[in-house]
Parts: sequence; C-alpha cells; structure tokens
Amino acid sequence: MTTWLKCATPRPKGVRQLICFPHAGGSPSFFHSWAAGLPSYEVHAVCYPGRAARFGEPLPTELTAMAADIAEAVRPLLHDRPVAFLGHSMGAVVAYETARLLEADGHRISHLFASGARAPQLPHPEGPRAADLDDDAVADALVSLGGTDAELLADPEVRELILPYVCGDYRMFDSYVHRPGPVLRCDVTAIAGDADPQVAPSQAAAWAAVTGGWFTQHTVAGDHFYLTPHPPYLLVEAALSPGTVQRTG
Repeated sequence: MTTWLKCATPRPKGVRQLICFPHAGGSPSFFHSWAAGLPSYEVHAVCYPGRAARFGEPLPTELTAMAADIAEAVRPLLHDRPVAFLGHSMGAVVAYETARLLEADGHRISHLFASGARAPQLPHPEGPRAADLDDDAVADALVSLGGTDAELLADPEVRELILPYVCGDYRMFDSYVHRPGPVLRCDVTAIAGDADPQVAPSQAAAWAAVTGGWFTQHTVAGDHFYLTPHPPYLLVEAALSPGTVQRTG
C-alpha cells in the first residue's frame, strides 16, 4: 500500500471499505477509532504529505493535484469491495475531487459523506483570505474551530513542527477553485453540526447540486468538530444499507 493510505485494522472480509479524508491540519490518527466503531468495514485514512509518517515530505500546495495522487492510490482498492468516501471539512472537498477523477475514468464510488463542509461550488466566504494572514493568525483561526489543540500550538517546540503543515493545508484549501464538470454519480450525504460557525444548513444542502445520485442532509448536535465526541457511525451504516437513503433538500 502506498503512503497515501493508512489502514490500522485490516479487514479483508469486511463488507465494504471506507476511506476517510482528514480536515486541514489533520492526520490519519483523527480516524483511529473508526475501525472499532464500524466493525463490519475496513477503514482507511488518507495521510497528506508533510505529517505523521510523511513528515519531511514537501507540503501539498494544490488541492486538485493532491486529489489526483490520492485517486491513483485508491484505484487498487476499487477492484475488491465497494468503496465509500468520507471527508471532514477540507477533507470533504478533497474526497469530492478524488471521486470526480475516479468516476471520470469509469470507476464507481458507492457513497460520498461530506462532513462539516460547505458545498465545493459555493463562493468563498467574506473576510480575510488565508494568503493575507500570517501563521499565527491562521493557527488562531483553526484553534477557534476546535480542530487543532491549542495547548500543542502553545508549546514552542511542537508548534515549530506542526505549524507548517497546519498553515499549508489552510492556505491550500483557501486557494481552491471549483471547476465546472459532470456531477457525481454516487450518492452524497451531507452532515453538519447545528452549532458549526463555518457551515450553515443551506451551505450543506448545496451538496445536492454536485450529484445525480441520491442526496441526504443531516444536522447533528455539535460544532465544527461534532464528530470528535460523537462520530456518525450510525448515519454511515444507515446510508450504506440498501433501501434506506431518501432524497432531501
């Protein structure tokens, strides 16, 4: 397996495979508990360059180019069992772009879960752009969302290690521009916290426009990182069970 994907608990007899895409500044460890929470699935987590086992590699700077590399790493899995994608925040858009590339080549993705993310075709929100902020301001913005441990960033030695990839991801995501093209064929489920300051219900609902498959929207209790205390295992299992998905939004 390439360094792009990490599977902490291989399950060659699992009913399907779920590939998880972390948020900006995230690493595969964010999804470490998901194998236990989804015992019937084989869970893989994407490792972006510059962190975890890939520390020291050049940081990604262009989201769609990174998605193309991930698509190549995913291809071997598509000939085995059904594959679903789940991405959180920036990871939802990376998962979307990866699915677009694979579907364009005739591959089938069974489902895309877009967690804590505005739909990719929406314009950038108002306010300062990441390119205009210094590293401290970028770090503060991410800490305010709850995804980056403030204590870690307060430690000068740890901060020196993680700040480059945290800020690199944030700026890469901020520079992303959606490209027109065919809609996805796979079903899409959008999930967002009811207290998420970054994703309004209408912005999550806009994911319906990127698929010709079934679309479902769920609003759950919590903020931008609702899935840290309450991973949406039941929602994932329900959506992937035949005959349970209904179009909404």
